[in-house]
Amino acid sequence: MNHNSKTALITGGTRGIGRAIALALAGQVENIALLYAGRRDAAEDTVNALLGKGVKSLAFACDVADSAQAKAACDQAREAFGPISILVNSAGITRDGLTLRMPPEDFKRVIEVNLAGAFHTIQACYRDLMKAGWGRVVNIGSVSGLMGNPGQMNYSAAKAGLVGLTKTLARELAGRGVTANLVAPGFIDTDMTRELPDGTLARALAQVPMGRMGKAEEVAAAVNYLCSPGADYVTGCVLQVDGGMYM
Repeated sequence: MNHNSKTALITGGTRGIGRAIALALAGQVENIALLYAGRRDAAEDTVNALLGKGVKSLAFACDVADSAQAKAACDQAREAFGPISILVNSAGITRDGLTLRMPPEDFKRVIEVNLAGAFHTIQACYRDLMKAGWGRVVNIGSVSGLMGNPGQMNYSAAKAGLVGLTKTLARELAGRGVTANLVAPGFIDTDMTRELPDGTLARALAQVPMGRMGKAEEVAAAVNYLCSPGADYVTGCVLQVDGGMYM
């Protein structure tokens, strides 16, 4: 295999926003490694879709909250495709509940997956990015991490933490030609948002000036831009894809 080709690694890359990102990046990379925690059938389906686009792809089961698993999965991807030059952290979970009633384990688990998980994969790919002289890291945050959201103290805290993590990484790697940015989606039409009660969804949409939910492909387009050569001078930024929900 040509280890000089461009390789992207996407966590949570087999469903929803992560899958849309993988399909969008297929236009500018040769290899895509996907990390997934749950459904193997979705992973296989996304790999086959990427193969159909002429991109070499493999999927690896991994709980990114576990640093050893994250490192092992990144090592497997590197062994298959060579150094990782694009890292997209899209893995995320929710365990919503009002602060008074939120079990401490739910708070901890969301922080471990959504925030510590990104740290684990960044650390595992750090040397690849540093040595290459060119690279991209895009973390998927949320407007909840910018404005807060009742019932999501754990999720909002994790996504807010990603902002600081991203800006720190941008400063560390800018001199190496590596950019680090965060995309903050608003309400996006995914399996997660489809499970919201009608009243909750209606109240959420009332806060969106554009009056509709976003599409996973619209988030993917923002990520695709940040990973492109056209974004060589863009680093440490938070790019909102939220229909004007937070301004």
